[in-house]
Amino acid sequence: MAEKSYEDKTEKATPKKRKEARKKGEIAKSRELPSVAVLLASLITLSIFGSYMYTNIKTIMGKSFSLPIASDFHIQDYVEFCQDMIMLFILTLAPLFAAIVIAAVLSNIMQVGFLLSAETIKPKISKLNPLKGFERLFSKQSLMELCKSLLKLTIVGGVGYLTIKGEIKNVLFLGEMKLLSIITYTFVTIFKLFIRCTIAMIFLVAIDYAFQKWDFEKRLRMSKNEIKDEFKKTEGDPLIKSRIRSIQMQMARKRMMHDVPNADVVITNPTHLAVAVKYDGLTMNAPKLLAKGSGGIAKRIKLLAEKHDIPIIENKELARSLYSLVEVGQEVPGVLYQSIAEVLAYIYSIKAQNTRLKAGV
Repeated sequence: MAEKSYEDKTEKATPKKRKEARKKGEIAKSRELPSVAVLLASLITLSIFGSYMYTNIKTIMGKSFSLPIASDFHIQDYVEFCQDMIMLFILTLAPLFAAIVIAAVLSNIMQVGFLLSAETIKPKISKLNPLKGFERLFSKQSLMELCKSLLKLTIVGGVGYLTIKGEIKNVLFLGEMKLLSIITYTFVTIFKLFIRCTIAMIFLVAIDYAFQKWDFEKRLRMSKNEIKDEFKKTEGDPLIKSRIRSIQMQMARKRMMHDVPNADVVITNPTHLAVAVKYDGLTMNAPKLLAKGSGGIAKRIKLLAEKHDIPIIENKELARSLYSLVEVGQEVPGVLYQSIAEVLAYIYSIKAQNTRLKAGV
């Protein structure tokens, strides 16, 4: 197949795939925009600095043609003369070179932002495959490049023809003009031709960028299975995540059950809920919830409490409030201080009474 099938790829690319494509240098970019931007910047620079550049070039040529004969010129004089001419030449072309570099850089940044990627220039064995080369030769991208080339040729040729046709009447009078006037007229005509071609090429740039954007989005499309696979890689397989959560909950329950024997009291609902509470005035600011559970877990909490002789108190409202408001390991909130204090005071009084009875015995 000359073109990759996108029939099953109906979904827009995810941010992750876009980011990976950008790292590889795969972006929607028009090659015509930098060319037109450089040409336009050069023309604007020439129109602004043209007289400055003309004066400097005239000076370089005048000094070069007025050099003394070699016998009257020492080597050091030649070196100094060359250095001066080179520096003057650089200063003459500096505005033009600066405009070209700035236009080239800005035109690329406008399209893709600041991007540095070495992926596109890495040598790849697949590029040497003649079959792949044949596919690229007859691909949609190659067809678009051919159409662009023909359109550019048509635009430049048409604009050039119309411009020259409009100047024919003036060309007939060049023989009556002075040399400087002829040169000036020629440069003005060429400048006018370039300006018109550049403006016409902006239309081609707009079409090319729209096509590149459309083609890039199409190549970046994903199938539903690809999106699912990407989600599994980034977020993890839902089954594995569920298993991990289950293991974590089991471990948390084991730790919670291990703390039940340290509780001062277990408060129940009486059958559906059970919460274990402990308070140590020396190390705690408020009573702490050691364990809580409903259904089967509540039964296990009560069984552990009975096994370790921990008092079990039935208080429906307090049990519900502790179960819904307090997480395991957290301290009891202030709104429940009064209720929990009454329960603890009752437990402590029972323990004190049992202690006196044992001492009396």
